[in-house]
Amino acid sequence: MSLPVLICDDSALARKAIARSLPKDWDISISFAENGELGLEAIRQGKGDIVFLDLNMPVMDGYEVLKAICQNDLPAIVIVVSGDIQPEAHKKVREMGAIDFIKKPIDQTGLVTLLESYGIYKASDQIPVKEDEPQANIGLRDALQEVSNIAMGRAGDLLARLLDVFVLLPIPNVNTLETSELHMAISSIANNDNASAVSQGFISSGISGEALIIFHDSSFKDMAKLLKYNNEVDDQIEIEVMNDISNILIGAFLNGLSQQLDIHFSQGQPNVLGQHCPISELISSRQTHWQKTLAIEVNYAIENYDIKCDLLLLFTEDSIDTLTNKIGYLIN
Repeated sequence: MSLPVLICDDSALARKAIARSLPKDWDISISFAENGELGLEAIRQGKGDIVFLDLNMPVMDGYEVLKAICQNDLPAIVIVVSGDIQPEAHKKVREMGAIDFIKKPIDQTGLVTLLESYGIYKASDQIPVKEDEPQANIGLRDALQEVSNIAMGRAGDLLARLLDVFVLLPIPNVNTLETSELHMAISSIANNDNASAVSQGFISSGISGEALIIFHDSSFKDMAKLLKYNNEVDDQIEIEVMNDISNILIGAFLNGLSQQLDIHFSQGQPNVLGQHCPISELISSRQTHWQKTLAIEVNYAIENYDIKCDLLLLFTEDSIDTLTNKIGYLIN
């Protein structure tokens, strides 16, 4: 009888990548779930003796799934597959019952070695034909969201290690926006409160854009404390803090994108757009640059600190074709 294996991930690209990476001679039946709630239902139906579980998902995330499996004593061996590579994330999922953690993008050789080490899989001479690989049509938005999820995890991990904190990571939001829609999206980030912001341009072959980080005013005191600024927080220290955090998050995020898409980004110098001003002023200061854009939005927060900052990567409309071609290599 085939071993029931469940792949629980909100990204069609990730589900396909994991399914493709499983040993071809492994006698298994594969099921798929797009969020944690559907994943739990599949486990209860006996479809998940082995579960490959993402952490960042809508409806119910991976942490909630692990908690429910433990509380309900469900028969599932869980291996977390996530872009959140923070040491604290590894520790948390193990404490919650996962047997191991694999970082995205998944490495087939490493996955097979892990399965063999736990005695879950043993190589066979027979190679059955699998017909249960997901056949979903993977679009640019879904693929770019998964790529952004991995890049977000790299940036969060770097920030976590430098500041010795745990960074709370959301599901990245990817959309193509007109100017007015972009203004509305940025306004909603700050909830009409005053904010401070830094922008930084970036460029690659056929790709260009601008990274924007919006800092909530309540964040500066705790950010300065974590960065070991002992003096009273004045405007100049705030600028230094914004530049430090921006360099970490923007640089690591772009590096995460470049590694997956096989491109190289050149970055400009960070530019402070404004401090403690209405979000409308920050928007108007860049209005000539923002027309139609592909926007990636990531809302970072730090556990146990009143720190929130929002990263927006804004790609020009001319960049979309190049990004689509690069993403195509991952989809096929």
